[in-house]
Amino acid sequence: MDKQALRERIWDDLEESGEARFPFPPHGRIPNFAGADAAADRLAATDEWQEAETVKANPDAPQLPVRRAALRAGKTLYVAVPRLRDEQCFRRLDPDAVDDYDAATTVSGIDEYGAPVGPDEVETVDLIVSGSVAVSEAGTRIGKGEGYSDLEFAVLRAFGLVGDDTVTATTVHERQVVSVPPSAEHDVPMDLVVTPERTVRTGAGAKPSGIDWAALGDRVEEMPVFRRLEPDRDTGDPGGET
Repeated sequence: MDKQALRERIWDDLEESGEARFPFPPHGRIPNFAGADAAADRLAATDEWQEAETVKANPDAPQLPVRRAALRAGKTLYVAVPRLRDEQCFRRLDPDAVDDYDAATTVSGIDEYGAPVGPDEVETVDLIVSGSVAVSEAGTRIGKGEGYSDLEFAVLRAFGLVGDDTVTATTVHERQVVSVPPSAEHDVPMDLVVTPERTVRTGAGAKPSGIDWAALGDRVEEMPVFRRLEPDRDTGDPGGET
């Protein structure tokens, strides 16, 4: 089964089983699911979470409890601007500067409460939480098909803010943990797969070391941060400042 066919199968299954949650339909997005709060609680109980001071999380609905848990635990939270469309392509949420954690961690609240920062203003990231459509017990992840989660990792790696030791995690419904097609070289593996029922430490290997300029192609024109890094293509050093 190819990646898109698997996405469609997962979206259909979550909807037909009644396990999908708002927003509807689950198709075409990182799907929200019943038990997202419990998965977030399970992630927050891990040593990896407890040790992290700085968390980057995706802005999608199923990871809303994760974002709120990060601020409530006193962790600095970073969220990427959708499609990395701004020069200051991250929003920083400082728990000491935010007076309403519930509002600040919604999709609209991230922009209202978050401070716009470029990657050179981001602190070293201890833990990355990504949304998934499907994921394997070996940590191979499938998103909704646009690749922005992997591009965000590539940007952070280019600025020396993440590396092979940076913990990556995803919270999903148990129905989303399946066999998935092999990953591409630029796909970021998950170290932790957390469902409402269990935590899987995947033993995933090394993470992508740089920017896959060939895969990025003309999309570089849509993302100012990549135009900033693009001259490094001439040196043959994928990933710019790493």
